Amino acid sequence: MTTTPIQAVIFDLDGVITDTAEHHYLAWKAIGDELNLPFTREFNENLKGVSRLESLRLLLSLSKEPLHYSDEQLHELAERKNELYKELIATIKPSDVLPGIPELLADLKQRGIKTAIASASKNAFSVIRNLQMEEQFDIIVDAAKIKNSKPDPEVFLAAAQQLGVDAQACVGIEDAVAGVDAILAAKMTAVAIGQKDHFPHAHHVYASTAELNVEQLLQIHEQAKK
Repeated sequence: MTTTPIQAVIFDLDGVITDTAEHHYLAWKAIGDELNLPFTREFNENLKGVSRLESLRLLLSLSKEPLHYSDEQLHELAERKNELYKELIATIKPSDVLPGIPELLADLKQRGIKTAIASASKNAFSVIRNLQMEEQFDIIVDAAKIKNSKPDPEVFLAAAQQLGVDAQACVGIEDAVAGVDAILAAKMTAVAIGQKDHFPHAHHVYASTAELNVEQLLQIHEQAKK
């Protein structure tokens, strides 16, 4: 059986290209404090890779008493969190790119392998602009046009479609379980960043983005497609 070479590498943004997790945490923490909810860093892990409204619903689930909000009120809360987050990410600069990512992107480009950002964040364009990396990705999927959040594969499939590549010839890189599940559902090769025991279904797990390199990605993809 011949393995299709890698045609594209598709990246999550938060925790893969730059670490905006702390910015998200602080913004959600402010909303949680406002509503007297016991929001912790541990619980914040459940929000990784999840859409804003779904994250809000998870946050509200911390209440001991059932909370009843209209759709309008939910959207207002979600928007307030987003405004707090945008204030925080305004300080992001090029030096905030995670280790190994610039070198990886340069090598991929040299080899003619396409790249994309597939993030649940509607602020992905702003973050990439603040990092001054607009020229380093072929496309950034517009999360505002994605109906189903991860673990649904929609955002990764949209990336492959917009790049004009076969989904099965793509490697997806994520730092969230929901994201890895989305990559697998898209029939792509799944590479995770984080603790190995958190990602039992990923094809490979790196402890840090600094460990990423194209040669290994080619080998991981080949093994995954056997």
